[in-house]
Amino acid sequence: MRVTIAGAGAVGRSIAAELLENGHEVLLIDIDPHAIKIDSVPRAEWLLADACEISSLDEAGLNSCQVVIAASGDDKVNLVVSLLAKTEYGVPRVVARVNHPKNEWLFNESWGVDVAVSTPRLLSALVEEAVSVGDLVRLMTFRQGQANLVELTLAEDAPVVGQRAGSVPWPVDSALVAILREGRVLVPSADDPLEAGDELLFVASQEVEQELTELLSAHERP
Repeated sequence: MRVTIAGAGAVGRSIAAELLENGHEVLLIDIDPHAIKIDSVPRAEWLLADACEISSLDEAGLNSCQVVIAASGDDKVNLVVSLLAKTEYGVPRVVARVNHPKNEWLFNESWGVDVAVSTPRLLSALVEEAVSVGDLVRLMTFRQGQANLVELTLAEDAPVVGQRAGSVPWPVDSALVAILREGRVLVPSADDPLEAGDELLFVASQEVEQELTELLSAHERP
């Protein structure tokens, strides 16, 4: 898979290194000459250019990319890159970094963003996860808020503990996508039993989050 990353700062370089280790082709773009640190990610392609300019994106060959990541430290740049990638080049998947939480509402389908990644939101979610067994934690929002990645850690007295995943009446518009158990990632099958301490990851619409909470938590239902 070919991936273009706009923004070659510490974040962009770290993403590039990870993707290269996973066998992908990566191009890093940055307008700042000081950010072009080829020795830091020698296997990547590098381009000194303004990622907000069509001519730069033509040179980058965005029409051959499967993913564009807008990872600069400037939200305005990330929005422009996302919009151009989606509308001018039809890039299938656009991921954008949100630097300032007050701008998070802009990072949606209207600006070409498929997935918005907000570091403050992720950090707060991880803090909540650490202290709130039995509570639903929203980790990430997809596609203009139409679906979220959410997590819930099962308490010992959660009503579904001991049941098989396939026998639980999950809400419509929700899907159990992974079970994290004792350091392992399990792809759930219908016969997998749910155990206390399991971290359940769902993709779910916001409308059914409360229903999931009531189904899975040990709290008294209203």
